[in-house]
Amino acid sequence: MLQVLLVDDEPWVLEGLRTMVNWEKHGFQVCGEALDGPEALTKMQELRPELVVTDIHMPVISGLELIERSKQLLARPPKFVILSGYDDFNYALTAMRQRVAEYLLKPIDEDEFGAILDRLGQMIVEEREMEQSKLRKQTLFKNNLLNRLIQGEEGARLEQEAAAALQLGGEPELRCMLFDAGIDPQALKQRVLGYFSKPADADRSFLDGSGRVGMIIRTDEIPQPRIEEMGLAISSELSEIGSPAVIVVSRAGKGIRSIRELYLQTMETVKAKREKGRTGFFLPCHHPQLQSTEDVLKGKVELLLDAVLQGDPGTAGAAVEEVFGALACSQIGVETMRAFAANMELTLCRRIKKAGGDADAFMVRMQGDEGDSNCISDYLALRQYLHRLCQEASLLLAGLRRKNENNTVFQVIQYVDEEFRSKLKLQTLAKKFHMNPTYLGQVFKKETGKGFNEYLNEKRLEEAKRLLKRTSMKISDIALQVGYPNTDYFISKFKQSIGMLPSAYKSEFQNDGSKKVEGSRSAE
Repeated sequence: MLQVLLVDDEPWVLEGLRTMVNWEKHGFQVCGEALDGPEALTKMQELRPELVVTDIHMPVISGLELIERSKQLLARPPKFVILSGYDDFNYALTAMRQRVAEYLLKPIDEDEFGAILDRLGQMIVEEREMEQSKLRKQTLFKNNLLNRLIQGEEGARLEQEAAAALQLGGEPELRCMLFDAGIDPQALKQRVLGYFSKPADADRSFLDGSGRVGMIIRTDEIPQPRIEEMGLAISSELSEIGSPAVIVVSRAGKGIRSIRELYLQTMETVKAKREKGRTGFFLPCHHPQLQSTEDVLKGKVELLLDAVLQGDPGTAGAAVEEVFGALACSQIGVETMRAFAANMELTLCRRIKKAGGDADAFMVRMQGDEGDSNCISDYLALRQYLHRLCQEASLLLAGLRRKNENNTVFQVIQYVDEEFRSKLKLQTLAKKFHMNPTYLGQVFKKETGKGFNEYLNEKRLEEAKRLLKRTSMKISDIALQVGYPNTDYFISKFKQSIGMLPSAYKSEFQNDGSKKVEGSRSAE
C-alpha cells in the first residue's frame, strides 16, 4: 500500500477525506493527518508519504507553499493533490500547471478523485520501479569495475571510469574490508550495507568470486575507530544469528591502483583464519581489543544528541543504530544498556525543558507506549525503545524550536546559556535584541524564575564547579574561564552560593572522586 497524508485546517474535512474515500481500492492507506502546513512538513519527514492531499488555503503555510518547501526539505518529495474552492479555481489551476501537481475542485467528485488516485498510484509505482532499476544497473556497473580491479586488470580507461563512478579521484587513502560468513551473499551484503550510512559507501561494495562481500573505504570518510566499531558490531550481529564470520580490514593504500593489493591482503587473512578455525573481526597484524564500557560510552550521548537536535527522526534513528552497535559489540550487560537509556531520558528531558516543552508529559507518553525502560530486559526491546525515544524527542524539539524562533525572550535565554562566560550585561542584551532593559529584566525573571544577575551567576558557578571537579586548572584560571575577571569576587560569590571556598570544594573531590559535596553536606 502507498502512504497518503491528509492536510486541512478543518477537522471535519479531514474526517470526510479519511472515511468517505475508499483508499484501499486505489492502493493507498492514510498514514497521518495534519491541521496546518508546519505540522504537515514535520509529518512528511517522519512518515515519508508517497502522496499528500492538502487544502490550498491554510494558516501559516498555504498548500502551494507546502509543495515548494517539501521540495527544498525532502530528498524525495511526495506527489500532491491540491483541494481548491470555486473562487480559487483559476488561481489553483494556473499554479498547479507550474508546479506539476493534481488539483480538485470542492466539493470532491468521488469518481474524479478515484481516477486521480489510480493515475498517481501507477505513476508512483512506475517511478519507483525505474529508480530501483537504475540503482540495480549502477550497482552492477560499479561491482563490475571493482571486480576487474581486484582481479588485476589494468589500464588508464578503467582507472578513469572507476575513479569517476566510485568517487575515488586523486590519491585518497583507502582500506579494504572483507566479510566472509556462512549465509547467502546477497543477505550478507544487505546486513553489511546497513552499517554504512552514506550512499557513496554502498557504491563501493562488491561480491567477489567466492561470494564474499567486500567494501572499499576512504579513510577520510570513515576513520579507523569507526571502522573498528562497525566491524565489531557486524561480527556480533552475525554471531547472534548463528553465522560466525571472519571480517578483515586491510592496511591503508593510496588511490585506485592500490585496490587489488588491499583486497589480496584481506583475502589471504580470511583464508588463514578459516584454516585455523578462527572467527571474529581482525585488524591488520593484530587482534582487536574489546573496548571498555567507559570508552564506548564516552562521547556517545553527545553524538546522539546532535542527531536528535537536527530534528530529523531518520538521522536520529541511524545514530541510535550506530551507538547501539558500539555498545552491544563491547559485550556489556543489559543493566549497563538500561543505564544508558535512563541517561538519554534524563538528558533529553533537560533539553525539552530548556526549549520550553513539557518533559513530564513527554515521558508519560513514552512510558505509556513503551513501558518503563528500567523494566526492559533484552537488547532488542531496548534498541526499539531508544529508537522511539530519540525519534519522538527529535520531532518534539524541532516543533519547539519552530515555536520559539519568534520568541525573543527565549532567544535571550539561549544566548545567555551559550555566552555566559563572556562579559554580559542586561543593558547590552536589551540593545542587542531591541528591547527595553527594564521590560527585558521583568520578562526574563518571569520566564526563568530568577533575576538576570542571579541566573548569570548560577550558570557561571555551575561551570566553575564542573571545572573544579574535573580539571587541574588553577582557581584564578577557572574564575577567568567562567566569566569572573576578578578572582576575589569569584571566590566571594562561590562561598556565598556553595557554602565553602573553591579550594575546599576542589579538595573534597580530589580526596574522594565519588563524593557528592552537596549531598554530603545536606546529610550532615
